[in-house]
Amino acid sequence: MAEPLLALHDIRAGYGDAVVLDGISLDVPEHGSLAVLGRNGVGKSTLLLTVMGGTNVSRGSLRWRGEEITGKSMHRRARAGLGWVAQEREIFPSLSVEENLDVASRPGRWDLAAVYGLFPRLSERRANMGNQLSGGEQQMLAIARALMTNPALLLLDEPLEGLAPIIVEELAAALARMIRQEGTAVVLVEQHAEVALSLTQDAVVMERGVIVHRAPSRVLLDDAATLDRLIGLRIEA
Repeated sequence: MAEPLLALHDIRAGYGDAVVLDGISLDVPEHGSLAVLGRNGVGKSTLLLTVMGGTNVSRGSLRWRGEEITGKSMHRRARAGLGWVAQEREIFPSLSVEENLDVASRPGRWDLAAVYGLFPRLSERRANMGNQLSGGEQQMLAIARALMTNPALLLLDEPLEGLAPIIVEELAAALARMIRQEGTAVVLVEQHAEVALSLTQDAVVMERGVIVHRAPSRVLLDDAATLDRLIGLRIEA
């Protein structure tokens, strides 16, 4: 069996002495896609931050392409091929769209032409400053900038949060292309459960820092009763 791209085993992690995650184990294969679901405050964002090296790991193993990376810094993980789009987006407001992209550029499939093809709005606004963009455009820029690092795995933390429905549809279409056509591996934390499940291959549901349910995304998407029980979200037929 092929080595997973990312493998977490029995991870306990948090901030200082506070434990947020306890006993987390999961794998993401090459070109895989995983939805991480759960109510607010259950540790989903902490899970992504732990993968990137931003928390205190007190137990367990975190392996990237078979190599233990638990003690490695965030910038070394990024150089190894981990990409991260935080909830706060963290674009440079005083740089243009194109400057935001250029500053992150590393050799690979994703260059200016590729990200502009994925997000045509950014091409139209390439000369605009970051602080002149709408919230949806800033989210597109945050994702495009992460892609410009040419990551092997992209961690997305609530990319659709607070956006208008038409922008959610546009971003979801771009993510679908990125995952299905381009083969970008993704871990997607998202409150829009039905969107996240429609985009990904596999899913986990978290509760109080632990994983309480695992299933193929399509199976969970078709099981409204289980989704409602675990997340309190009904999907209308």
